[in-house]
Amino acid sequence: MFARSSALIFSPQCLQVRNMATLKDITIRLKSIKNIQKITKSMKMVAAAKYARAERQLKPARVYGGGALALYEKADIKAPEDKGAKHLIIGVTSDRGLCGAIHSGVAKSIKAEIASLTDAGKDVMVINVGDKLRAVLTRTHAKHILMTCKEVGRKPPNFGDASFVANEMLNCGYEFDQGTIVFNRFRSVISYKTDRKHVFSNEAVANSETMGIYDDIDADVLRNYQEFALVNILYLAMKESATSEQSARMTAMDSASKNASEMIDKLTLTFNRTRQAVITKELIEIISGAAAL
Repeated sequence: MFARSSALIFSPQCLQVRNMATLKDITIRLKSIKNIQKITKSMKMVAAAKYARAERQLKPARVYGGGALALYEKADIKAPEDKGAKHLIIGVTSDRGLCGAIHSGVAKSIKAEIASLTDAGKDVMVINVGDKLRAVLTRTHAKHILMTCKEVGRKPPNFGDASFVANEMLNCGYEFDQGTIVFNRFRSVISYKTDRKHVFSNEAVANSETMGIYDDIDADVLRNYQEFALVNILYLAMKESATSEQSARMTAMDSASKNASEMIDKLTLTFNRTRQAVITKELIEIISGAAAL
């Protein structure tokens, strides 16, 4: 009795049926991959339309952002080099994924900057613009997160969104001496680069040596200009990041569609070979039965 049961358990026919993909399994997988390919192609078309719009809106944003940064460059403003100086980092990403490593690149740059500033004895806090950046930084740098701005990336960013982020940043209660805005700068359809722009507090700008040549600038005018310049730089960063995200998503969906096409070709070949093997086996059985009669 034991010999019979062991023969049934270790029967080579059972192993062959268990390890062999049936025609039904291949058909189900083919259908699934074809559905995924339809989704990736649709997402690529949507991303291409959004990318064209974002690229058109990026040109005027660069004009405003470049004008705001010109003051810091010409006035040669520098932050105090005190050991206990406060540094604020604003990371610009979005809430949406499926766009390659565009968000992880910003997170990696922020992690490196936090490590270098902390080693220098400075107090560092981070404002996350986009939930994807918060999800990455919470694992290792949760104590440095000051706030997170969500609902970013669903619609194209506008000047009002940048104004809201700047207002929350100025009213958060963290008196920083210098700030850094980290974002992805758009270069081409297939290329982007993680960039950073520096912002300064009102005290750092007012105490700059070269600001003394402007005699008619009072404190209120300087403060208003600082707030306007901060919004312009944030607007530039959000537009650059949005354009880079759409181009990266378009490239990622194009690669996914090509990979799905290759898998469909391989599975179709496997399906045809398996079906031919089944047909051949059935013909052999019919011919063998007819010959036995």
